Amino acid sequence: MKREKILSEVDDLMKSYCEGCFLHKLHKDEKGRRFAHRFCISACTVGEKIKYYGEKLT
Repeated sequence: MKREKILSEVDDLMKSYCEGCFLHKLHKDEKGRRFAHRFCISACTVGEKIKYYGEKLT
């Protein structure tokens, strides 16, 4: 995949699923910003997909 295509896919995922995410907001309010971010990266299926695309970039 080309770099521009990968970045476009990541941007689409972020706009579709991450903006206004209820789980992120809930975790952020209850356990803090760091926990919410870590949850998104390691436990969320969308975060795992974004991480997969990030590995393709390197």
